[in-house]
Amino acid sequence: MVSDLVREKISPILSDRLPPLGALRCFEAAARHESFTQAAEELHLTHGAISRAVRALEDELGIALFARRNRRVYLTDAGRLLHQAAAEAFGILHSAARRLRRHAQQQPLVLSCEPTLLMRWLIPRLPGFTEAYPGLPLRLVAGGGAAVFSDGIDLAIRRNDHPVLPGAASVALFLEQVGPVCAPRCLDPHTGQLSANVVRLHTRTRPEAWAAWAQRAGVSLPPGPETEFEHFYLSLQAAVAGLGVAIGPYRLVCDDLAAGLLVAPFGFSPDGSAYHLLTPRPIQLGSSEALLLAWLRGLSP
Repeated sequence: MVSDLVREKISPILSDRLPPLGALRCFEAAARHESFTQAAEELHLTHGAISRAVRALEDELGIALFARRNRRVYLTDAGRLLHQAAAEAFGILHSAARRLRRHAQQQPLVLSCEPTLLMRWLIPRLPGFTEAYPGLPLRLVAGGGAAVFSDGIDLAIRRNDHPVLPGAASVALFLEQVGPVCAPRCLDPHTGQLSANVVRLHTRTRPEAWAAWAQRAGVSLPPGPETEFEHFYLSLQAAVAGLGVAIGPYRLVCDDLAAGLLVAPFGFSPDGSAYHLLTPRPIQLGSSEALLLAWLRGLSP
């Protein structure tokens, strides 16, 4: 927590005149990493250049921004206050610059999405977006894990079991609902239940999916044949092919259910996670990002 005393000391200084932009840029990177070395690598400068820029900034402001102990640097209260302001200011500048470039050059919005969701849910619905917003180009990028916006990504769709980077904004899209799915021929034609000895399909990326579903459903999984696939979409495709029964999130299998390629003998239930739309900063009303968000939220499953 930044003390009131530090706020009182630094506020008049900041209101007097702006420090050099280059020094602020060096400071922001060093503060974000709490490392002069990593800041130097990011900005393609030397460690000494970062150190001199920070020293010059401290001299101009008349207050220490970093504490230096055991060959490491740590933000002081004043440093945290300035970093919060600098990060927000650079974020606003970055966003404005991207919007201007996009307007001038018709640059597309770049949306990163987890590969299986992208392939099985988003792409089949994309014609509706291009029809609704023909003048708003959208480029899709497959990606997973924590969303990083420093490589040209404007927005990202991720499950909320991934960390959200500091400063990023997160807006909920939909809850994850899962259940066992299989081809119709895997059901007993007389009872409508799963046939005996049907193969359970697993995936290395979600190894606990079956156990977690069974615990929520209050059932025990009997011994039986099992097969593991490297990727999630492979286990779902194997289920479509009639090779066994897989745990399928509803939005990843809803089109196959509608087409009669899959059935869900036990229905679907929430697994406690949700998909969110992540952006490097809050979405502004009327922006291209806001239009995309509204379209995503308006999609039927």
